[in-house]
Amino acid sequence: MKVASKTASSGERGTALDHEGQALRERASAAMERAYAPYSGFRVGAALLGSDGSITEGCNVESAAYPVGMCAERAALAAAISRGVRGFRGITIVTSAEEPTPPCGMCRQALIEFSPELEIVSVTRSGKEARWMLADLLPHAFTPQSLDRTE
Repeated sequence: MKVASKTASSGERGTALDHEGQALRERASAAMERAYAPYSGFRVGAALLGSDGSITEGCNVESAAYPVGMCAERAALAAAISRGVRGFRGITIVTSAEEPTPPCGMCRQALIEFSPELEIVSVTRSGKEARWMLADLLPHAFTPQSLDRTE
């Protein structure tokens, strides 16, 4: 379920990412330009906002052995985790697509491990924007609590 869908120029704001929104867009856009996508041509950049206020970016990295590739969202998550950040407030994704795109299922699963209440903003080069809450994109998620064992 979309939280909102609008163009970036509409001026309608009011979410948790608004204060850091411009910085997240700039960092995600710069990461998208560094993406390595020679096979699909689908470039993605992500900027992940840590609960500590830090911003960590990532880009997609493809491989001739297709399953080995890495999505931008998981690249940003891995970089943030390696810096010690374990909680996140939001992620901004910039893509070369014509329509805003949400994270793939694998990225949704990786992100929900750390931040079930994560806000996702997806933006295109032309400024189209969509927003979702991660829990809406991945209902009934498998989380660490799913591993609770009672015997």
